[in-house]
Amino acid sequence: PPRSAVNGAVRAVSPDTLHLHPANPPRGMGAVTLDSADVIIVGGSLAGSATAMLLLQGNPQLRVVIVEKSEAFTRRVGESTVEISAYFLGRVLGLTRFNNETQLTKQGMRFWFAQPGVRDIAECSEIGGRYLSRIPAWQVDRSTIDEEVLERARRLGARVIRPAKVREVELTPGGVQRVHLATADGTQTLGARWVVDASGFACLLARQEGWLRPNDEHPTSACWARWRKVTDLDGAELARRHPDWFHACQGIRATATNHLVGDGWWAWVIPLKGGDTSVGVVFDQRRVTWPEGPAPLGSRLKSFLCAHPAGRDLLENAEAVEGDVRWRANLAYSCSPMAGDGYVLVGDAAGFIDPFYSPGMDWLSFTVTRAADLILRHHAGEPVGPLAAQYNTDFERSYQRWFQAVYRNKYAWMGDFELMQVGFRLDLGLYYLGVVSQPFKLGPAALRHPVFSLPPSRIPCWLMTTYNRRLAAMADSRRERGQFGRRNGHQRDLLAGFLPDPSSVRPVLRAILSWLSLEVREGWRTWFRAPAAAVRPRDARPGFGWTPRVLQPGSPPAPVPRS
Repeated sequence: PPRSAVNGAVRAVSPDTLHLHPANPPRGMGAVTLDSADVIIVGGSLAGSATAMLLLQGNPQLRVVIVEKSEAFTRRVGESTVEISAYFLGRVLGLTRFNNETQLTKQGMRFWFAQPGVRDIAECSEIGGRYLSRIPAWQVDRSTIDEEVLERARRLGARVIRPAKVREVELTPGGVQRVHLATADGTQTLGARWVVDASGFACLLARQEGWLRPNDEHPTSACWARWRKVTDLDGAELARRHPDWFHACQGIRATATNHLVGDGWWAWVIPLKGGDTSVGVVFDQRRVTWPEGPAPLGSRLKSFLCAHPAGRDLLENAEAVEGDVRWRANLAYSCSPMAGDGYVLVGDAAGFIDPFYSPGMDWLSFTVTRAADLILRHHAGEPVGPLAAQYNTDFERSYQRWFQAVYRNKYAWMGDFELMQVGFRLDLGLYYLGVVSQPFKLGPAALRHPVFSLPPSRIPCWLMTTYNRRLAAMADSRRERGQFGRRNGHQRDLLAGFLPDPSSVRPVLRAILSWLSLEVREGWRTWFRAPAAAVRPRDARPGFGWTPRVLQPGSPPAPVPRS
């Protein structure tokens, strides 16, 4: 039917007639044929609504329907943006003013390390920025930003059905995709040429079709909550207690993503507009055993974090928001395929690796941009087969290389200040040179190409994979010799910052020299050592790592074979 007909009642024209509950007009049931929409998007939070915005900006005549299960969005993890996702939010979706008015400006990343004898945050070794960040990013309350982007998609012409739960998606390659859903008025079925799965961790299509692939090489779990009364890192209380520590940083510490770091685990501390703070822990299940017991989950989380001196200073008087404590096991997974003739997966519905460095919204930015481009090009007449095949090739390659280069074995060495000092400078500098620089040079079109998907990325991918593997080997050697975390106290490494231009080459070269110096001083111990056997989660022995029962964070656990 004509586009205008979708807004009102349309008479049944065939036995295939379906019923679409119009979202924006007054309540009522309207009958629509199977081709009543061009695109149905499952999930109305950021990934889904951003896809709708890009589709309608590219072609205002597209008929886009968003199906969202919630009546109102609630807070969720994924609250910290980094430079790529901030570019996407600000310069692609146009949210700069909204974010400046409703969210907190992020001041980079900061890491806190501890060892036996360290009493408070001022004595913890610290890595972070000395000054304010020079590239914009935000700490976002996802409930507010999700609502804003969904409303903008609606104003562009998307029809929103909410609340509605998708029961099943019937895929017909090259034909009409059917989406069966339940609303307050009963069951309905929608039809469209394209279905976009933006259902997040629910992974609706991947689970339904058997495309979900758990990443057993990276067995991580997480526990988190929002907290009130978290100590202000830039407040008068800590300034009076530790004046030298307070004045060492000329920037703002509190609105950075602050990381508490231990052997095999890390925790985030992310402030939110209005005073609440998101705090959670992520750990490698092979190295850390989560504390069990009758205590509520929030109490166990607080006890775990307060075993770290910086965590104790921050959370000693904090209270978890009632009903807002969450747990998720086995975080890492991928999906294959991610696109086909009539469907495409975006955001967390297409895969997830790890929350360290906040890559989830970068992945969202790349998948959403590419998915919208795929659908628009098909709608303009290009054959879908090659487009979908290239989508799968690029994103599957990106996921695997991203994992190998950045996250595999990361938890083996992130708890050592010296090793992290080298690794973080390399990770950050190469991110700026190879990833952040691209959209600032080429514009939003650069987001069509995910990280490590293009041929020139092979050398940096190899470099990152190599130093990540070598730092993990040196970490295991340090544990064997009782040297792991030996400088986790009374050290401070404050960076001047990076820019997405050639000025970042020099600090990257200095970091490479620091890595090579480590190799000469101690890395030789592992140069000729046979690779350790892979460890699967089901074979891992419990008790490794730093639990609330082990209050000294520098106590090294037994070496763990690297995957």
